[in-house]
Amino acid sequence: MAASSEQKTQKLIEAASKTDAEEFESIAEFMIKTAEVCERYDEMCRWMLALIDFRVKSNKDLSEEMRNLFSVGYKNEVGSRRASFRVFQHGENKENDMIISYKELVKKEIMKICNEVLDVLQQKLIPNIRKLVSSDNEMTSAHKEARIFYTKMVGDYYRYLAEVDSELKNAKKADKYYTQGSNLAEDHLKPTHPIRLALALNHSVCYFEILKNQKKACEIAKKAFDEAIAQLDKLEESHYKDSTLVMQLLRDNVNLWTIRVEDEANGKEKVDEEK
Repeated sequence: MAASSEQKTQKLIEAASKTDAEEFESIAEFMIKTAEVCERYDEMCRWMLALIDFRVKSNKDLSEEMRNLFSVGYKNEVGSRRASFRVFQHGENKENDMIISYKELVKKEIMKICNEVLDVLQQKLIPNIRKLVSSDNEMTSAHKEARIFYTKMVGDYYRYLAEVDSELKNAKKADKYYTQGSNLAEDHLKPTHPIRLALALNHSVCYFEILKNQKKACEIAKKAFDEAIAQLDKLEESHYKDSTLVMQLLRDNVNLWTIRVEDEANGKEKVDEEK
């Protein structure tokens, strides 16, 4: 019987792990970047998990580049399935027995990916940051940024669980971790920092789409946008592209949501707008 792609990837990882530490990291990072370019996100995630295990065991955090690739890999893995689930939710044949079975299959895949990411974040990456801070006796700017980034991701993946699983606990946990991340971001990151802005964006989306509190969603998004605009002259050049993109999304959402809330209050039919 021919080996599956997952089995072949695991064999490659095992072979690479037998090299010295520096070479293993080099191989893993090369394979992660190659898999991303080839859009083979499952393999990208397998290599990323191996790299995370290695870095945590070595008492090291991920570099900023690898942290972003960790997010990109899993976002693409779960993103295509989230899109499929939305089609099943609103499709013409959503009550068809075969469609219902297919939808359940996609739901299980989404939950598996989300729980895998949450386990990595909550059992490995976040505790590792705490351990590194404890040993260094101080939280560096890199530690602060990483902790906020990981806390935001926890909120994101509980939100994705809430999209497919009606249990209220997932929505509450998403809000809990978004709030934790936002509090940390307000203490340690500038209002124009892309991670702080992205946290506000995703937290507001959670309130609008999951918790169904349109007023709170608008408040979070508007507050983040207004605070960033007030300090736009202090925006670091390295963050300019990412920050201004998120600010544009915040502004667009506030405008769209405000119209929706007003239309619903006036009894008008809501019209969805998507890019």
